[in-house]
Amino acid sequence: MLAIIVIFLIALTTTLISVPWVRRVALALGLVDAPSQRKAHRTPTPLLGGASIFIGAIIGVLLYYRGNPQPTVIGVVLATTVVALTGLIDDYRPLPAWAKLGGQILGFLILARYGIRVRLPVPEIVNYSLTLLWLLGITNAINFLDNMDGLSAGISAVTSSFILLLALFNHQFLISALAAGVLGACLGFLRYNFPPAQIFMGDVGTMFLGFLLAVMGLQLRFPDNSNFVTWMVPIFLFGLPIFDMCLVVLSRLRRGISPATAGRDHTSHRLVQLGFSPRETILILYLFSGILGMMALFITQATIIEGYTAGAVAVALSLGVIGWLEHKWKEREANEQKQ
Repeated sequence: MLAIIVIFLIALTTTLISVPWVRRVALALGLVDAPSQRKAHRTPTPLLGGASIFIGAIIGVLLYYRGNPQPTVIGVVLATTVVALTGLIDDYRPLPAWAKLGGQILGFLILARYGIRVRLPVPEIVNYSLTLLWLLGITNAINFLDNMDGLSAGISAVTSSFILLLALFNHQFLISALAAGVLGACLGFLRYNFPPAQIFMGDVGTMFLGFLLAVMGLQLRFPDNSNFVTWMVPIFLFGLPIFDMCLVVLSRLRRGISPATAGRDHTSHRLVQLGFSPRETILILYLFSGILGMMALFITQATIIEGYTAGAVAVALSLGVIGWLEHKWKEREANEQKQ
């Protein structure tokens, strides 16, 4: 437990110290996010904050394992580094979608080489396919979520805190160490990213966090319950980013817009349109992410009936909220057309 606390403190301190330096580098290189109609900020804001998150989250784990690096540690560090570098390049010179996807797939191939994948009693091609789908889905869901100051970092902090608890309960030290590193790095970054943000994490941060969190969710094990129930635990842990991605994709398809198009139609934007301030919005979303994390804890001990009942209720509520938010969006569009 002491080692986990030390890793957390190293990540927190490293990120707190490195962000101002990274911010100056980003400004000197002109790596800033310029204001536009679809963005909330009004002044050019430096990118590259995710580089500090990457350094903070990884350094403590590397220091701990420096004398005896396990194959899993090597695989995770190599894969997340490739994904983070892809994001860094995209921040410097925007890449086409296929190139970013290629970086994520390369990360998956590295993980597969080190034996990190879904392990279900099905043909291996199915396990590898599910692993790739999960990694790409969660990585891009976290990227989608980076649409308001403090949101992606805060949700990543909430999610990693629950992963940390679950890993500690089940004596998974490596996952605990990685989660402690991510939690410390995200909290350190929030010191500068909570609205109004002084720096953005950029794709280097969102892609790194999304990919690493997805790996941790993939590696969680629950020996005291059936896999027939516990497969839902990661779904609940990442419930908010999954919900936001589903909302945005379904809404844009309904309107005949490409899901990859940027826009102000995310969950956070819709809460602001309902009258909440940006700070109130992200705190509400932190709360909902925490509730979903509590549900994940419940699922680890649930019976089959309890687990699937909870899952069915969550899906029904999510679809209901998506329908209601879309109804409010249509009302807003109708009012704008009248004016």
